[in-house]
Amino acid sequence: MHIKEQWNLLDSTTQQWLMDNPGCMVLPRTLTSIFNKETSENAEINSHGESVLTAEDREFIRSKAREAAAARP
Repeated sequence: MHIKEQWNLLDSTTQQWLMDNPGCMVLPRTLTSIFNKETSENAEINSHGESVLTAEDREFIRSKAREAAAARP
């Protein structure tokens, strides 16, 4: 996947789910489908319809979650 490059194409609900689950290593099939639809990307899926997040994807999501937490009063 290319979360960092596609972040701005994701709707706010998808972004929020990712930030709420920053330790997720496998993107559930529902979110994989949403990601592919919103970004027109064809992320690789496993036999369960899920996508494995790369270390880079996970670090990017964690950084976005930290930014969002820091912005809260």
